Amino acid sequence: MKHTNHSFNEALLDYINQSPTAYHATNEAKQVLLKKGYTELLEKDAWKIGKGKYLVTRNDSSLIAFTTPHPLTDGFKMAGAHTDSPGLKIRPNAGKKANEYFQVGVEVYGGPLLNTWFDRDLSLAGAVFLEMENQTLQKVLIDFEKPLGIIASLAIHLDREANDKKSIQKQKELPPILGITSKSNASFLDLLTIQITKQHPNLKFKKILDYDLSLYDQSPVRIIGINEEFIVGARLDNLLSCFINLEAMTTATTNSLIVLNDHEECGSTSTTGADGSFLKDVLLRICKDQEEYQRMIASSMLISCDNAHALHPNFPEKMDEAHAPVMNLGPAIKINSNQRYATNLETSGIFTHLAQQIDIPVQKFSSRNDMPCGTTIGPITSSHLGVKTIDVGVPTFAMHSIRETAGTKDSFYLYQIISKYMSTN
Repeated sequence: MKHTNHSFNEALLDYINQSPTAYHATNEAKQVLLKKGYTELLEKDAWKIGKGKYLVTRNDSSLIAFTTPHPLTDGFKMAGAHTDSPGLKIRPNAGKKANEYFQVGVEVYGGPLLNTWFDRDLSLAGAVFLEMENQTLQKVLIDFEKPLGIIASLAIHLDREANDKKSIQKQKELPPILGITSKSNASFLDLLTIQITKQHPNLKFKKILDYDLSLYDQSPVRIIGINEEFIVGARLDNLLSCFINLEAMTTATTNSLIVLNDHEECGSTSTTGADGSFLKDVLLRICKDQEEYQRMIASSMLISCDNAHALHPNFPEKMDEAHAPVMNLGPAIKINSNQRYATNLETSGIFTHLAQQIDIPVQKFSSRNDMPCGTTIGPITSSHLGVKTIDVGVPTFAMHSIRETAGTKDSFYLYQIISKYMSTN
């Protein structure tokens, strides 16, 4: 399917709405690729790689997909993003009763903008690890798909300085309220058992061994604005980039590869994160020997896609005025001389040339000298592999909020550039 701006953004919204956690985002991507004829590889099996289309997942929360129509020494057109988003995860011993209310304990994951999580319709999703009736072990995904609780603010009458001096006591103020204890004696595991049975009615399991669950905003991602200029919703950072890479991959004609890593928001140091071995393990298994691997890396490039800060009209002083991307004027090339981003002279030039060939504008982002910038999977991946890399992203408001904002044109612009990149020898 050849996308228009409208069809691309409609599909993007559907992908994000179906992906409340990294597990779901990975599974949605996997299903898209399987329908496109990709062969799933398992890390524990022997691989026989020929000319074809392949995918592999790790921990069900990270994914690599690649196509090999040409000799491996031609290199790969790589693109990367991350499947996780900052938020609130459910603690291991979650359920608690306080003053007749039933609540669950939470742990802050990554760096969310916490004040945006109050007074929202919150649901639960993630993965659960089960002991089956036949003594085997199995992981399943669940999504309650309806509002379950709320992190209620304290009324202004009881906190007169809330609009002036509000600070959040994370341990005390963040546990959501799920119900009234006098109405039910159900435990948190009871709630999970009911949901698993509802979503997987043919699953015969004995007990829940563990879970990895997150709260998420039940309000869907939407397109808003006088002229439908904006995409607004949860997890735009960085499921927007995951979807862009995924869609570009499905039309690739060169040796192409996408890597969607988990755990970027907490530093990438895990088996599934960019600081782990996943991508290098896969590439070494694709190549016959070290010589072919080194030649392949030298001929490859990675586009690391992660949202960029957009110039906010209420806070223009927060940006360097010459490097302040405006929404819907094109994706931003992210530059940092101290290597917080992996962009260099060559990769910036290649990306800009690609965009110019299809008449798409690009912008440049560089942080103020007195304001530290974030980082991405780009520098980590490039340093581990030695592959030339560029960091780019769609300009975004309110990054790490429960509701972020991006431009409808920019998402389609970046998709077109990466599609061109993966179809140019």
